[in-house]
Amino acid sequence: MEDDPTLRLRVFDLNCWAIRYLSKRRQERVRLIGDMLQQEGFDLVLLQEVWSEQDYSDLKVKLGGYYPFSHYFRSGVIGSGLCVFSRFPILDTLLYQYSLNGYPYMLQHGDWFCGKSVGLQVSMWKSASLLLGSHQLHAEYCREKDAYLPHRLVQAWELAQFIRHTSKAADVVLLGGDLNMHPEDVGIRLLRGWTGLRDAFAEATHFEVSSRGGAGSQGTPRASHQPRHLSQGCEDGCTLVPNNCFTDKSELLPFPLGIRIDYILYKAISSFMVKCEELKTTTGAVPGMDVPFSDHEAVMATLHIQRQGEAASATLSTAGPMLADVVMEARTEVGVGLRVAQQQRYSSGRMAILALLLLLLQAAAALGALAGLDAGQPFPKLSFCLLAFLAIGILLLATGLYLFHTMEVKMLHGTEEQMRMVLQVLQERP
Repeated sequence: MEDDPTLRLRVFDLNCWAIRYLSKRRQERVRLIGDMLQQEGFDLVLLQEVWSEQDYSDLKVKLGGYYPFSHYFRSGVIGSGLCVFSRFPILDTLLYQYSLNGYPYMLQHGDWFCGKSVGLQVSMWKSASLLLGSHQLHAEYCREKDAYLPHRLVQAWELAQFIRHTSKAADVVLLGGDLNMHPEDVGIRLLRGWTGLRDAFAEATHFEVSSRGGAGSQGTPRASHQPRHLSQGCEDGCTLVPNNCFTDKSELLPFPLGIRIDYILYKAISSFMVKCEELKTTTGAVPGMDVPFSDHEAVMATLHIQRQGEAASATLSTAGPMLADVVMEARTEVGVGLRVAQQQRYSSGRMAILALLLLLLQAAAALGALAGLDAGQPFPKLSFCLLAFLAIGILLLATGLYLFHTMEVKMLHGTEEQMRMVLQVLQERP
């Protein structure tokens, strides 16, 4: 490190939207992503929504000579979709699946089947140990009536706790992925405030929009203290933009110039210092093609890592009334979700009891018929059987929902309790 006091780390992050049979022109786009990564000299590549392991295998074969180390994180029914490609060795990996991840009966959304997770890997980059996280939180399908906000806040809280407790032995922490949250949403403020992670876009001294994944761009140097405004569209780091042919325009109706939900976050620990020198985003179709890489734009950051003379103190932004207000706001939203989950559990339990009572009544009627109490009256076997099957189906469904919402209540209540204790500590600090 003495010979090279400043290390330069180039990071690429992209939500690939590669869902087998559903994503448009998936194989073509995956091939284009691989071609671009071959040309660009990134050190780390973080990809989300690579749902097909065959796509990952194809990328691994294509990129093996450029990124000899890679890992695919498996979870859920169809997989987490997270994978990492690296130019330096991966020493260890760990996958943490969030305790809450939507509802299994919301088939049109499907987040529950993905097993949304955070995948961590430990790498040694020259003389610095690097803790790298790739993640994706639950999607926001309706901002006005966001039924998944409590689940996403629980995920953000678990992610923050996970980073805090796993990063103590690392020199540099790097977290990239699709947070499905706007920069000023309570979840991203909670994550950044509780972990001390810094936003590469907010800290970058130079930002530019690239027309093709990395090279060839229109650069605009900006001082780190210069304010950013989401109304400036792509030039403000938006990763869902209206000029992307795959973007659902209905999601952008309140934000006609785009939104930013993909992030590269970082922080230094021990005796290191990290600075984001440059940030880039893609925009539009790949040159010479009529298709972009994904429905999201890629984020590319150039980080400068330097060892300091003395060990830096672990200064997380956990002291101060601002973080206490964020935790209080998050706890309030989780409390709202807890009450909704309790109501859903009650409704499911009541439905299960009614179905059970119906089965008991049918059993009594059947026993009465066998005992000859309805002599002279024909027994409606077909109607009886159909009603019995219906009652059994409702009983099984309601029982399953009751058990699911019971677990949901426990997870929400547990997270609320954790936030309450943290809030008490923050409020008692001078």
